[in-house]
Amino acid sequence: MKHIYERLEKLLNRIRDKSFRENKGLGNEVGFHIFDYDPEDELIVRDRIKYIKNQIKHEEFEIQEFDLHKVMLEILDEKGFLPKILKTEEKKGSEKIIPPIRRTLRFNQKDDKIVAHIRSRINQNAVVFLTGIGRSWPIIRSHSILNSLHVAVEKVPVIMFFPGTYDGQTLVLFNEFKDDNYYRAFKIIGR
Repeated sequence: MKHIYERLEKLLNRIRDKSFRENKGLGNEVGFHIFDYDPEDELIVRDRIKYIKNQIKHEEFEIQEFDLHKVMLEILDEKGFLPKILKTEEKKGSEKIIPPIRRTLRFNQKDDKIVAHIRSRINQNAVVFLTGIGRSWPIIRSHSILNSLHVAVEKVPVIMFFPGTYDGQTLVLFNEFKDDNYYRAFKIIGR
């Protein structure tokens, strides 16, 4: 098994490869990739994402990071729902806020707010990093966001940083919670 630093260094080299950024060799598939890692490496991964972004600052492409947790909170705040949701959570518990948040975000619908947020901000010379998967669970499910984005993002590669395991079919968040199967993403750097 490769060490997390070694895998992240290979990831940096991979995204620097022009053919990767052009999605060549994927047989007409959208360039969706998953970088899975042990949940205990979360802080290392967060730190190395900053490092990777800094390393490519002066290259011909950019990394656009979308932290799904932050995006979710930003949308709820823009709609004026955040204070109400926080009060409801305090009074009734976390389980009670999940359905209203999903309805507000229009999750898995044609006008999905998170997908619209990401789609409207993507630059064509970018590699997209999706982060915050663990922090946004169980409201945002990894397979759902990938399915929704699959329709909206076609030209740029997307890398989801996943704290858990992905075997090419099954996503297991935190190595405990099995998500629905997802077959369209490629495992970008093996363990």
